Amino acid sequence: MKNFSQYKLILIIAMFFAMFYNISFFKNVITVYPLEGINIVRVISIIIVLISLIVFLFTLFSSKYTTKPLLIIVIIVSSFTAYFMDTYHVVIDDSMIRNSLQTEFRESSDLFSLQLVLYVALLGLLPSYFIYKAKIDYKPFKAELFSKIKTIIFSLGIVLVVMFSFSKFYTSFLREHKPLRYNVNPIYWIYSIGNYINKSMHSGPIVVKEIGKDAKVIANKHRKSELIIMVVGEAARADRFSLNGYGKETNPLLKKEEIYNFPNMYSCGTSTAESVPCMFSIFDRHNYDYKKGITTENVVDVLTHTKNVNILWRDNNSDSKGVALRVDFEDYRTDKTNTMCDDVECRDVGMLVGLDEYIKKHEGEDVLIVLHQMGNHGPAYYKRYPKEFEKFTPVCETNQLEQCTQEEVSNAYDNAILYTDYFLSKVINFLKPYSAGHETAMIYMSDHGESLGENGLYLHGLPYFMAPDEQKHIGSLMWFGESIKEEVDVNKLNTYKNDAFSQDNLFHTLLGIFEVETEVYKKDMDILYNAKKPH
Repeated sequence: MKNFSQYKLILIIAMFFAMFYNISFFKNVITVYPLEGINIVRVISIIIVLISLIVFLFTLFSSKYTTKPLLIIVIIVSSFTAYFMDTYHVVIDDSMIRNSLQTEFRESSDLFSLQLVLYVALLGLLPSYFIYKAKIDYKPFKAELFSKIKTIIFSLGIVLVVMFSFSKFYTSFLREHKPLRYNVNPIYWIYSIGNYINKSMHSGPIVVKEIGKDAKVIANKHRKSELIIMVVGEAARADRFSLNGYGKETNPLLKKEEIYNFPNMYSCGTSTAESVPCMFSIFDRHNYDYKKGITTENVVDVLTHTKNVNILWRDNNSDSKGVALRVDFEDYRTDKTNTMCDDVECRDVGMLVGLDEYIKKHEGEDVLIVLHQMGNHGPAYYKRYPKEFEKFTPVCETNQLEQCTQEEVSNAYDNAILYTDYFLSKVINFLKPYSAGHETAMIYMSDHGESLGENGLYLHGLPYFMAPDEQKHIGSLMWFGESIKEEVDVNKLNTYKNDAFSQDNLFHTLLGIFEVETEVYKKDMDILYNAKKPH
């Protein structure tokens, strides 16, 4: 193999990146700037700037001992990111990185495909082998340092010359079309890793700030013990619920129940890792971040401070994302605990088995049970329901959603919503026998929504400001037993249930339903407050 200087190798790899790893980026650029007239020159200028920036970045960290390992690592990671960006049109930002790191192998396996293997083989392993075998001529230290400085200055100079030559275009490009840069591979995912590390770094051990230490349940001689089941859904978008007017009957069982549906509920994030801790936190979407989430107690902690509320979290998803670290937690993802497992996976209904024993153990006391669903976890929607729930056909039976028609993707997703309908009806019917002796209620709220091919987007996780409504507008509803209706004026609730709400309301609604008095409770954020009957 021909000998290279390390900077010539870097230039070849940078050109390779521009041609093969940035398909999504250039597709989006051409959508905004169609290839005609002066736009052809502008797009060529973007290619030159991109190659120069990659050369600058790699040269900055180049040396006799780092160049090959650095290029190989970046090449392999970028083959994965190129696949997910090209296939599902996701953005690899710090939230997506956190979500990926918190996803277990069983969930990740749903994303495995032959196409992924081809991307990694052709864009990852093959060029990595070329880099590994490349013979690099290294000059003496001073000459090598001079070459490095020269390459850095030259590549940066090209960037500046091109951008100043098209200054009006780049001013518009950078200000008005910021989302375009989120698809630049590998620059944006490298930046996102730095951003993730910065947001996740802690100096010393994590100290969790206590909140609501003054919390107490309001004494009432007529009060019965509370039994509330909170169901945390997964990737269930509001517009696929027939309760919200969807054309297919996806809620045949729930429509038979006295449901209080919230058709305008919005999430505080577009991924499980962000939304689940955010929805239970005291912070609203605009003030929440990862560091605040892990260093501040949440609503289940405040309920625990009352010393009157017993809390159990059962999880058939990944985990509680840190929410249930200080309460009883049970993993229902395996047949060791979940008795409702089949050849495909363990089903959500298995989380109801054995709850009677927990309730009996805490007889006469308040109980909050949180059930975290597998729900509509994508992209393998066809795995999310038993075969008898395959009402809508034909279905997409692959995780390669772009290979299916939009109808097939929708049908598989809708069948999973149908199974959630069944699960929620089972929760309601589990609670009904307890309604005579307890104040019973079910609260259902999905963590985020899902894109199903609209505008070429799949799954979820886009930055909130650019995410489509499908990823933020979520399914949410409540059911009340007869005793709670003595406390809540359901007719009044019906007059405003169509108002806009968000996961920001959950913290205060849970405190309100358990009749907790504390300085951190805000009645104006409690969905049920305006419907409460005077004592």
